[in-house]
Amino acid sequence: MCRWATIALTTVLIRLVTVPMLINQMKSTIKLNELKPHIEAINEEMQNSTDPRSMEIGKQKLGELFLKHGVTPFTPLKGLFIQGPIFMSFFFAISNMVEKVASLKGGGAYWFTDLTTPDEFFILPVLTSLTFLATVELNMQDGMEGNPMAKTMKKFSRFFGLMFVPFTIGFPKAIFFYWITSNLFSLVYGAVLRNPAVRHSLDLPPVVSQPTPAQMQALNLFGGPKPSPGVDSPIADKECEQSSSALRVDSPVADKECEQSSSALRVDSPVADKECEQSRSTLGDRIRDLENRAKSRGESQE
Repeated sequence: MCRWATIALTTVLIRLVTVPMLINQMKSTIKLNELKPHIEAINEEMQNSTDPRSMEIGKQKLGELFLKHGVTPFTPLKGLFIQGPIFMSFFFAISNMVEKVASLKGGGAYWFTDLTTPDEFFILPVLTSLTFLATVELNMQDGMEGNPMAKTMKKFSRFFGLMFVPFTIGFPKAIFFYWITSNLFSLVYGAVLRNPAVRHSLDLPPVVSQPTPAQMQALNLFGGPKPSPGVDSPIADKECEQSSSALRVDSPVADKECEQSSSALRVDSPVADKECEQSRSTLGDRIRDLENRAKSRGESQE
């Protein structure tokens, strides 16, 4: 077997050994996210309490909660602790082999015949960077839903992937076969774990796709569900003021809309009249709703 294929096969075998540990880490991270409301409640209780012992009592409650469910605040980082040492071991082992194993000089194929020299065409560094970025975009959210560190970790990983090519162009080709194989394994591993049947067999919750900001904006524009702030919330106050100013019955926007509809469909057309009436009726309903919310807010403040 060629040396490059040996490196790739060894990488797959080592990654297979780590799969059970990574699945366990994913389950623990999901469990930690489910406990987030309880953790936030305890933290809020510690901040608002005037009892000098509240901090100590809160820490004790958090410790008991983590112990009961078998998680820690560092649970999302287990994957780094598992794969980090493996990555470093492979890197130093292959670097040592490049200097001492003569068969690596002819253990490649195509343009990478000599595995001990850098890739003068930069194909392997670019492939490594692309496969790593694909892994970040497709797999990094798995088990990280609700984790405040997820966005930061993803941004850092993207930056690392973009800087990969200039920082590794001088590395021997043999190292890239470990990296590329490991990235491809991660892509396949992530695709398998997104399968509903596989997740059910592993007792993992189904993957719930989160709407993008653009989708949320579209839902709001077309009257879709959106979060309702509390009655006494400043967000509610601001929303009521903005909506009231934008949706007055005698607003020029409403008048202009009706005029445009009438001019497009002829003023004397029953279709235009009906459209104007519907538009004004909808605006009136929304204003009445805003007035009721403002009235409820005033009563609650009294």
